[in-house]
Amino acid sequence: MDVILEGFTKAFQLLASLDREVLGIALLSLKVSGLATLFSLVIGLSVGTLVALTSFPGKKILVSVVNTGMGLPPVVVGLFVSIMLWRNGPLGYLELLYTPTAIIIAQTVIATPIVMGVTIGAMQNLPATLRLQILALGATRVQMVWMLIKEARLPLMAGVMAGFGGVISEVGASIMVGGNVRGYTRVLTTATVMETGRGNFDMAIALSVILLLFCFAVNYILTYIQQRERPR
Repeated sequence: MDVILEGFTKAFQLLASLDREVLGIALLSLKVSGLATLFSLVIGLSVGTLVALTSFPGKKILVSVVNTGMGLPPVVVGLFVSIMLWRNGPLGYLELLYTPTAIIIAQTVIATPIVMGVTIGAMQNLPATLRLQILALGATRVQMVWMLIKEARLPLMAGVMAGFGGVISEVGASIMVGGNVRGYTRVLTTATVMETGRGNFDMAIALSVILLLFCFAVNYILTYIQQRERPR
């Protein structure tokens, strides 16, 4: 119990003193996971909307694959991204392994199926006649898609929060493709694992508390936006 209390105390001390190393780790975590969520939103929203609004052979199989990807283990993603970026791999010439960019790529792969799956479900849950009504009012197909996205914005925002939560908290892929290099690729989750392995439980708890505070702050902002847009 004393260790837990010491961890909370140390967390607030680090935040109050604006510890340079911890602040750098926290900001890198936000940067990497924020960009990964943004990229996954662009890919997941566009592809998910396309899949939801079109009919083609094998659609159910594709949706099943996407839904399976929503639970994709981070270590599996880390393994395949590492192979692709390895020195002798297909993308080895880019020399991205053990860089923040590699972590962004891995986290984008993790978050994209989550956003895409929620998008497909949200768009398919809209009334089937809504598209016809919008087109009947003279809207173009692009305008129709935009209006459908606006109509489904509440569950889509939930998908964004789920995607961000999935990548900010993962550790396996980040260690495998980032290497946990101090001052370069070390993020809050990998730093927590490292400190736990060293037996520095107070520091590990402090980093965990900071991670939880960051997650709460970001999700509170997204929830505020979501609930503000909720129909009354």
